[in-house]
Amino acid sequence: MTNPVVSVIVAVRNGERYLPEALNSIVTQTYQPDEVIVVDGDSTDNTENIAKSYPQVTFLRQPGKGIPNAYKFGIEKARGDLLAFLSHDDLWTPNKLEVQVNYLVSHPEVQYTIARVKFFLDDEQTIPPGFRPELLAGEPVGRIMETLVVRKSLFDRIGVFNTELTVAEDVDWYARANDHQIPSHIVPEVLLH
Repeated sequence: MTNPVVSVIVAVRNGERYLPEALNSIVTQTYQPDEVIVVDGDSTDNTENIAKSYPQVTFLRQPGKGIPNAYKFGIEKARGDLLAFLSHDDLWTPNKLEVQVNYLVSHPEVQYTIARVKFFLDDEQTIPPGFRPELLAGEPVGRIMETLVVRKSLFDRIGVFNTELTVAEDVDWYARANDHQIPSHIVPEVLLH
């Protein structure tokens, strides 16, 4: 696989405040994705118009509820060999796809890559309940969807995200990948904010 088709799936619900920055961080990548799919969960704000203002974006309405369902629907619709994910309130570094796609191309045995993350709060936010404040000071390895670039075929092997879960669908998926001893790689740099 020398020139894989790369699809990006963005899950969003009422994301008008942050969505433009998130989409800009995708469309300005040094390695351009072949498609960007925005899966909208019944937004009541200007999310749809914002998403449709980007010619690279395919806008889809989510048929069910919850983030795992949005990801599952996006995976079903994506035509990419490699899939990447972004939430509407997160940002990629400009080289994220280049680093991870190139690694997967040159290491065909590796099924997915993740990277480090730098957490931040915007000026108007306080630390949300349940968030560990010490994460704001570090650059931990992000076993979360937003750092993931994965071969689409891996979902056929270990399944997609459990739509019965309302939280921690990523924890469940990474645990299944670990249980199956799926070869993976951690990029030792921050690729997500």
